Amino acid sequence: MVYYFTSDASTPPCSIYVGKDKFENEELINAHVYLRLDGEEAWDDIPKALVDDCVQLTKANSIEGNKKDNVTIIYTPWSNLKKDGSMAVGQVSFHDPRKTRRILVPTRLNPIVNRLTKTRTEIYPATDHLITIRESHLASLRKRKQEVAQARKKEETKLAKARREEKERRDKGYDDLFSEDALKESGIENQQGWDEDDFM
Repeated sequence: MVYYFTSDASTPPCSIYVGKDKFENEELINAHVYLRLDGEEAWDDIPKALVDDCVQLTKANSIEGNKKDNVTIIYTPWSNLKKDGSMAVGQVSFHDPRKTRRILVPTRLNPIVNRLTKTRTEIYPATDHLITIRESHLASLRKRKQEVAQARKKEETKLAKARREEKERRDKGYDDLFSEDALKESGIENQQGWDEDDFM
């Protein structure tokens, strides 16, 4: 079972989900709290208020961390989480330690935890629901990327057409410059029938 929370600390509101216990977290690639970002947001540009919601939720749902003050919370993109068979349930590592951020949480802030708890919903079985959400999220990202690529291709086609027309206009200008009609208009016409080589 997975608990879903809605944080209104940012606009638009974000979904946060947490496994019921460390075994549920194991199915969620073993992180304690997940934040579903909009596809255009970077993980290190998350608003501070939203990060505060996540760390307070992490502290409140940790058996050990909830009892202590001055707890350090680490956050990272899910793709940076590393889990292998030798690790205990609930334990993770990181592929790249430089892609982590640490936050010191001095105390539990009950107003934040209570606000988030009011939005909590439970969905079972969690993995099926998460797979569905992930697939729809990835589909919308693919669609957005495809739209951007189509717009870029359309702009490139338009630019290539403009360049081609400009080249044709310049080439045609040179052709018109030395045509018989242009020579007649400029008065450079050979009226006596002499050859230019005989002029020297």
